[in-house]
Amino acid sequence: MAFHAVRFPLDIALGARGGPERATDIVTLVSGAEERNSRWADSRRRFNAGYGVKSLADMASVIAFFEERRGRFHSFLFRDPLDNRSCAPNASPDPQDQPIGTGDGIETVFPLVKRYGASFDPYDRPITKPVAGTVRVALDTVEQTEGTDFTVDTGTGEVTLASPPGAGVAITAGFEFDVEVRFDTDRLDVELTSFDAAQAPLIPIVEVI
Repeated sequence: MAFHAVRFPLDIALGARGGPERATDIVTLVSGAEERNSRWADSRRRFNAGYGVKSLADMASVIAFFEERRGRFHSFLFRDPLDNRSCAPNASPDPQDQPIGTGDGIETVFPLVKRYGASFDPYDRPITKPVAGTVRVALDTVEQTEGTDFTVDTGTGEVTLASPPGAGVAITAGFEFDVEVRFDTDRLDVELTSFDAAQAPLIPIVEVI
């Protein structure tokens, strides 16, 4: 198996349906009280891309993509239509969108994260597939220059600064990102609905974590 750095057809992905999934065990005690245990540290996205297929051309594109990935074998990139940037869906990434670390005078490598929530138990989601050319970084609100002040590994989501920030310096970032996924089936069940229309009721895609 391998990771293919190619994105699922964007126009079809924009019509996909899905979102985050977690795994929680719930045990009801004799008293009626519950014990709950979260088995995953990170959430996992699931999508059904079948909703984005509108024509025979769309279906042909999906089949070609599916075959090249060998079904579930190879992973690839997917653009989540609702959650693909460090800011609000209708905004542009800003270098102060997300906190990614605090300087200590030694460390130079900081992984990108996106924070969900604020007051009770915020979740920092690892971002491992940022879109090249979209990452903006700031040190204590001062924007840095990519290629001179920092570099980004688009395969891991790690930002490497040219020199270690001083102790207490706030490191923030803004970015767009894709999700590494795979097909969650080895079989596509395609229905021809008319001369120029095809429908795939289920094209399951799951995030690789």
